[in-house]
Amino acid sequence: MAPNKVVKPKVTRNPDLIRGIGKYSRSAMYHKRGLWAIKAKNGGVFPRHDAKPAEPKPSEKAPKFYPAEDVKKPLVNKRKPKPTKLKASITPGTVLIILAGRFKGKRVVFLKQLSSGLLLVTGPFKINGVPLRRVNQAYVIGTSSKVDISGVNVDKFDDKYFAKEAQKKKKKAEGEFFEAEKDVSLYFSCVLLLM
Repeated sequence: MAPNKVVKPKVTRNPDLIRGIGKYSRSAMYHKRGLWAIKAKNGGVFPRHDAKPAEPKPSEKAPKFYPAEDVKKPLVNKRKPKPTKLKASITPGTVLIILAGRFKGKRVVFLKQLSSGLLLVTGPFKINGVPLRRVNQAYVIGTSSKVDISGVNVDKFDDKYFAKEAQKKKKKAEGEFFEAEKDVSLYFSCVLLLM
């Protein structure tokens, strides 16, 4: 244990008679402290010292009030992507068995590993109906069978090849909106005639 520190009592020139009330008045303490002499020395004014330069404040200050609804902030991804390590049993030309998905139980030929870590496999489509597709290596088992794929060129196949094109939403123009209303009114008028 640390040795106990001896606390010295605070020495003051104006001891308290009772709590909050000093023995001497404010003007008596002014003379007792010699403030009049300091003022007289500086031409009747207390000396002013230059303020220390203020430290730059942080740019973002915490808000005083918080919003009633939580505003979701995207989390910063600090993870550095590592290239996915390929199983030792999987090499180009190896016959794999797909364990899950639409082609579960089918045998496919492994062509290459893509940059995303997925495996590029094919049936071939003419033989067993499995098209050229990407598969996670967790959902395949490697077999001892191998196929010679030395004459196959798979350079053009990458993750961008399989990406879907973004569809643009069409906004209805004012004219199209009224044409749709005409079609609806025409439909109801036909229904009324048939009744």
